Amino acid sequence: MARAKRKTEDPGLFDEAPSGGGDYTAQDIEVLEGLEPVRRRPGMYIGGTDERALHHLAAEVLDNSMDEAVAGHADRIEMHLNADRSLAITDNGRGIPIDPHPKFKGKSALEVILTTLHSGGKFDGKVYQTSGGLHGVGLSVVNALASHLRVEVARDKELWAQEYSQGMPTGKLKKMKAVQNRRGTTVTFLPDPEIFGEKAAFEAQRLYDMAKSKAYLFRGVEIRWSCDSEIAAADDVPEAETFQFADGILDYLRTTLGERPLVGADIFAGRTDLNGSSGRIEWAVCWPADAEGFVSSYCNTVPTPEGGSHVAGIRGALTRSLKGYGELTNNRKASQLTSDDIADGAAIVLSLFISEPQFQGQTKEKLSMPEAARIVEAQIKDHFDHHLSNDRQNADALLEWAIERAEERKRRREDRALKRKTAGRKSRLPGKLADCTLSSAEGTEIFLVEGDSAGGSAKQARKRATQAILPLRGKILNVASASADKLRGNQELADLTLALGCGSGTTFDLSKLRYERVVIMTDADVDGAHIAALLMTFFYREMPELVTKGHLFLAVPPLYRLAKGGDVVYALDDADRERLMAEHFSGGGKIEISRFKGLGEMPPAQLRDTTMDPEKRQMIQVALPSATDADKSRARDAKATAQLVEQLMGRKAELRFQFIQKNAKFVGELDV
Repeated sequence: MARAKRKTEDPGLFDEAPSGGGDYTAQDIEVLEGLEPVRRRPGMYIGGTDERALHHLAAEVLDNSMDEAVAGHADRIEMHLNADRSLAITDNGRGIPIDPHPKFKGKSALEVILTTLHSGGKFDGKVYQTSGGLHGVGLSVVNALASHLRVEVARDKELWAQEYSQGMPTGKLKKMKAVQNRRGTTVTFLPDPEIFGEKAAFEAQRLYDMAKSKAYLFRGVEIRWSCDSEIAAADDVPEAETFQFADGILDYLRTTLGERPLVGADIFAGRTDLNGSSGRIEWAVCWPADAEGFVSSYCNTVPTPEGGSHVAGIRGALTRSLKGYGELTNNRKASQLTSDDIADGAAIVLSLFISEPQFQGQTKEKLSMPEAARIVEAQIKDHFDHHLSNDRQNADALLEWAIERAEERKRRREDRALKRKTAGRKSRLPGKLADCTLSSAEGTEIFLVEGDSAGGSAKQARKRATQAILPLRGKILNVASASADKLRGNQELADLTLALGCGSGTTFDLSKLRYERVVIMTDADVDGAHIAALLMTFFYREMPELVTKGHLFLAVPPLYRLAKGGDVVYALDDADRERLMAEHFSGGGKIEISRFKGLGEMPPAQLRDTTMDPEKRQMIQVALPSATDADKSRARDAKATAQLVEQLMGRKAELRFQFIQKNAKFVGELDV
């Protein structure tokens, strides 16, 4: 059954086209010749016309010089930024051929390279076995997008030169003069403001960093940077500097990391030739203790900021090797490790030299070559296996670090699942918490006390408006040596975290802390000191910002009560007791001395007067130096603190034994 089409419906595929359009004939088909496609659509060749694309022009020319160096024909490259912000790059390589090209009569090979897309000497692998240039468009694209370009070639003791404007030669190739002890190519160019904008110009700092990074990538090359003196002063860069690094990318990694502590305190670095080819791999890998890693990857000296196949290869090698080491040492937890646990926190510098690499796009930001992934993984895994087996102590430290990350990843996943399940529910405070009545955090404090007995006394001694009491059952878990599973399953720590309201670990949020002060109040004996140490370790590991911002305190309860008639004083320890007896009760007479067995044995009135009353008590604020402090001595203190906590509270008992052996001679009395 046919039906009429509504007027509001779209026209059908084969309906008659609406009138008013122009004809479309063969005359409308444009054929862009020479370098015109580059100027019409620069984004296809350099990724856009922004600052990044502008500096990609410099990278293209520098990569050509680096290819000469990697091929063994150059050992020096110079980069100079002129006063007009034009850039000159010189190498002492073979020099671009200047003889007539056999296919293009009347043109030199130099002019063909500069004016013809997909022309060059890097297609068949005979001239360059490994190179960053692949498509034969680099130098021609630079020429097309430059308002002015001059190229000088020194070959066979003669200097030749030719100039171009917007991709077109402005004159013939000229023989300038005879030269001695000189060879190579110099390309000087100024980006075209018609393409990049009137204000676009090379940044000295960016070019300086580019030159330095290239020197790291090939240890056999010397790169000389220089720029106009006024530009150097304005951009705050050196006017001249020479880069050459004997250890290559290992030097780069060391410089980048500075003094940051490492897991295992060792760098895994090496280089190896690829089997059956002229390529090679160089790498330097370590694991910063703060787990803030990075990846800097390169292929044939071309940076690949988006990674790709070679990065996937090294991630696979590190993961398989460390998991294999865990299985070899009978660590069953190693089986749960993923590449995210091992490689995401690593600082990786990787440089691959390989023939005919395949990049995604002309800007070469990502290597897309499955074969490279297999080669890199196989080669680096073998070396990393040997690295781990040769240093078992560092290998064990790295394995434990990775397992902790895996457990933390599992905990975050479970926390997210729990949040989804409990969405909309109102959180409940622990039942044994005696909360204060004041709703705001300002002026309030929570006392963490040892056991229900001390909790009962503290609840009677407190000021209900501002003081909350949370009794803890005995000694809490040592978080420095416990697994993430044990930490997550510990009820005492769960109650403490819930009472404080600010979360812990990766979910910590100081703005949600329910109290202005968190006070650890334990007995004035060895057991009390141990409990306080365990609590401080918990805050240091799981809520460090709470400590650094000055919210953690230690209560100072007395150990002795001294009375003579109606005169009553309290002593903090044995030394304080002797001092009070000599100074306060110097007149003689009988002095009653009683030793408190614990806070639970202390009457509430005495506990309030000696330990909890803000007007009479003593408290110690726990301070924690920051590793990022501008004061170097405090930054060193932060590092020493981290090492001491790991030594005394960590998983390795032998470190504590060493500490005791070293410091036992300083102990005057033992309280056992």
